[in-house]
Amino acid sequence: MAMKIRLARGGSKKRPFYRIVAADSRMPRDGRFIEKLGTYNPLLPKDSEDRVKMDLDAVKAWLDKGATPTDRVARMLEAAGVLEKKERSNPKKGAPGAKAQERAAEKAEKEAAANAPAEEEAPAEEAAAEETAE
Repeated sequence: MAMKIRLARGGSKKRPFYRIVAADSRMPRDGRFIEKLGTYNPLLPKDSEDRVKMDLDAVKAWLDKGATPTDRVARMLEAAGVLEKKERSNPKKGAPGAKAQERAAEKAEKEAAANAPAEEEAPAEEAAAEETAE
């Protein structure tokens, strides 16, 4: 039986509240679970102690039994010091969207067009200054 440590959603519409549970991976998200391991309230501020509450001993026991945490729960366990921090890579996260890239390209073209005539005039002025100096 594949065990997961995951979030089960509760709370009303637009007011999420999650239970951290150990469940069979084949069960539905909010369905049957084996043990409740803690709670997570995303509406509380990030520095609040009540935002994430976990029974760390029970979590460690489930991890020893072979349960795998979901990504979000793994991040919570890393913050609590139960799991080692894992290196994550999302290179596309910081990249601007398609429209922003188009606007940047248009802006670069306009700047290049504005700078090109100014550069052409500058050598002509320098040549005129050299002729008068002779």
